[in-house]
Amino acid sequence: MGLLSNFRGFTHRTEDSKGILINMADCCDCTECKQSLYGNKYILKEEEPYCVKCYEALFSHNCEVCHKLIGCTNKDLSFKDRHWHSECFLCMECNRSLVERPFATRDDVLMCTECYSNKFSAKCIACLKTIMPGTKKMEHKANSWHESCFTCNRCQQPIGTRTFVQKEANNYCLPCYEKLFALQCVQCKKPITTGGVNYREQPWHKECFVCIGCKQQLAGQRFTSRNDFTYCLECFCNLFAKKCASCTIPISGLGGSKYISFEQRQWHTNCFNCKKCCVSLVGRGFLTCKDDVLCADCGKDF
Repeated sequence: MGLLSNFRGFTHRTEDSKGILINMADCCDCTECKQSLYGNKYILKEEEPYCVKCYEALFSHNCEVCHKLIGCTNKDLSFKDRHWHSECFLCMECNRSLVERPFATRDDVLMCTECYSNKFSAKCIACLKTIMPGTKKMEHKANSWHESCFTCNRCQQPIGTRTFVQKEANNYCLPCYEKLFALQCVQCKKPITTGGVNYREQPWHKECFVCIGCKQQLAGQRFTSRNDFTYCLECFCNLFAKKCASCTIPISGLGGSKYISFEQRQWHTNCFNCKKCCVSLVGRGFLTCKDDVLCADCGKDF
């Protein structure tokens, strides 16, 4: 707003924007209507004098609430190109003045921060009070807490940004959850939080459930056990399986695989062949000659 003054015709010399000295006594007319300002109130805007009527018509705004002109003698409060009389600048909920008070808007409606928070802000699920704008809010699965209300149900310490577990609508910090609910690995005796394996109704960490021989993890793999120790198939066969009398590779006999056994010797079914003509002897008669097996035809020669 320009400076409201009362022109008395005194002479005052000043410099305009170009640095040229001018005589104010020579500038006694309204810039807009050209009426004399002598003896009348006027307003300077960008060093140009205006009578009150012209200034209000050109530069004043209408109030958003009462729609009346905000005159030169009234305080013009503006926000986002909208204007109010100071006495009209009120919270739309409680009608308290918003002059020199924090406020918020929603759908162009002005509200004090208290009314705005009560109407639109989240409520703390613990204390049921409003979480005021500007305060730290913790959120999880569409629920909100004050930072000080977001605590472990066991130790009552604030959880903050630490890892936590929710169980039956209660929040627990990880150490408390493990003490109260987590299973302990039968091998290392530490709590199992993720990646557990159940074997013979006992819990194991996935990384603890390994072959006793090569230490390979057995979760998701075929394995077997002997004397309460677990083995991968390769280690079990190397340690305990009979060797094929023909190829000397261990015969696992696991998973329903078939093999031939005769007089303390074993063969893979595809290895049980005549030593001379290599015909399969599975389901056929055969003869033995020292460590070899022969079909009936080839055995005639011995």
